[in-house]
Amino acid sequence: MIERYSREEMKKIWDLESKFRYYLDVEKAVCEAYVQAGIFPAEDIEKLKSRAKFNIKRIDEIEAEVKHDVIAFLTCVNESLGGLAKYMHVGMTSSDVIDTAFALQIQDSGKIILKDFDELLKSLKTLAKKHKNTICIGRSHGVHAEVMTFGLKICSWIDIVERQKENFISALEQIRVGQVSGPVGTYSSIPPEIEKLACKNLNLKPARISTQIIARDYHARFIQTLALIASVTEQFATEIRHLQRTEVLEVEEGFGANQKGSSAMPHKKNPVLSENLCGLARVVRANSITALENVVLWHERDISHSSAERIIFPDSLILVDFMLNRFNGIVQNLVIHEKNMLKNTEKFGGIVFSQKVLLKLTEKGLTRENAYKIVQRNALDAFDNEGDFRINLLNDKDVEKLLTPSEIDKIFDKKEFLKNVDEIYSRIL
Repeated sequence: MIERYSREEMKKIWDLESKFRYYLDVEKAVCEAYVQAGIFPAEDIEKLKSRAKFNIKRIDEIEAEVKHDVIAFLTCVNESLGGLAKYMHVGMTSSDVIDTAFALQIQDSGKIILKDFDELLKSLKTLAKKHKNTICIGRSHGVHAEVMTFGLKICSWIDIVERQKENFISALEQIRVGQVSGPVGTYSSIPPEIEKLACKNLNLKPARISTQIIARDYHARFIQTLALIASVTEQFATEIRHLQRTEVLEVEEGFGANQKGSSAMPHKKNPVLSENLCGLARVVRANSITALENVVLWHERDISHSSAERIIFPDSLILVDFMLNRFNGIVQNLVIHEKNMLKNTEKFGGIVFSQKVLLKLTEKGLTRENAYKIVQRNALDAFDNEGDFRINLLNDKDVEKLLTPSEIDKIFDKKEFLKNVDEIYSRIL
């Protein structure tokens, strides 16, 4: 339910009705700025703000003739204003409306993404606290490395998500800019003071300079942050997909009572939600390339960016909203197989304790090179022959000369791997 609500809220910001509503908000803010500057009469502008309205069907009819969406919008609104229409769009150009309204859409969308971040972080922190001491295997190159806890894995995710939230806040603030500067941005027909007042009315910052449009490196950077969010979500989803593999089976996505995994194989429970996130991340990343290409425009402006932005911005924001909500649902319903996690740390008689044995043998006087050879041959024998590393050590004459069985038992104590968990947790939680 959270996923559906948030997604519909985001989609509404980018529908056609909302686009023109944002346009009208900009036009009204500029009219109000003229009042604040003592140029337009306050009484007339109050009437204008209450009477101004538009109709999508009528805008479409006008656009079919004039072939210009902003002119069609203004003509439609002016039909509702009568003599008050003389106050609309004074000294402005189309991009003043489009780019400033665009900034408002981005800001409102950003508020939803920030709520998504907060909900996800709350779920991740709950999971991390619950599994602080849940022993699992850490992997490098996809291969068993050493013992850690599942909570530490989630702490790493929290760190990444918090960093992406900070990146997003920074990009959202940077792109909180509007413009009301007229053709090619020279303020030839509108005072700069109007821009300042109008942007303040809209809770935006005036662009330091605009060339009839706001420079598209702003927008490229913003889309890059969305691509990063999508990419780290894919990183987490890929981890879940691996851990749900049958031969690993340390975690599983929640599986409903009436859910089915395959039309052919009734036993199947597949990580379909995580796979879905991996696919969507590719779309958002691809959109970021388009945003970069939109930076390159002819002279002071062209509109080659416009058609692409009408796709990549709503799509990317809707997708990232969806992805964060979907991943939050996965986290909240994740099934943790603690017994399998523990069992996987003990494969081949605990070969993942190899470094502990190596260090102990060097403490006893062996060179690192000789100690490494002894440990490696016992570990690889266990690995290659489905054997037991610990038993191999107990039966190794070279080891027997230096380590007692009780010392070997102590080496194989998993708690030694976890002695600094509290320190790491204090940095994250």
